[in-house]
Amino acid sequence: MYYVYILFSEKDGELYTGYTPDLKVRIEKHKNGYVLATRNRRPVRLVYYESYLSEIDAKRREKFLKGGKGKSELKVQLEECFEELGYKHS
Repeated sequence: MYYVYILFSEKDGELYTGYTPDLKVRIEKHKNGYVLATRNRRPVRLVYYESYLSEIDAKRREKFLKGGKGKSELKVQLEECFEELGYKHS
């Protein structure tokens, strides 16, 4: 199983999107500062994830969510969550 996930940085109010074969371990690495991309953006919170059988599908979905159309669709889908977190980026 492969997972696409989105973290919210409580420090800078930004999102981080990634994928992994082991969601639990990867999130712990983010939270403990072992991931360079989020080390200085902690604390981070897991706000969303999806699971895939294929690594290729997970990579494709991660790329889509990082782009314009995917990001805008995500904002509609998670509108209540983002409002609660204070994420206001357009």
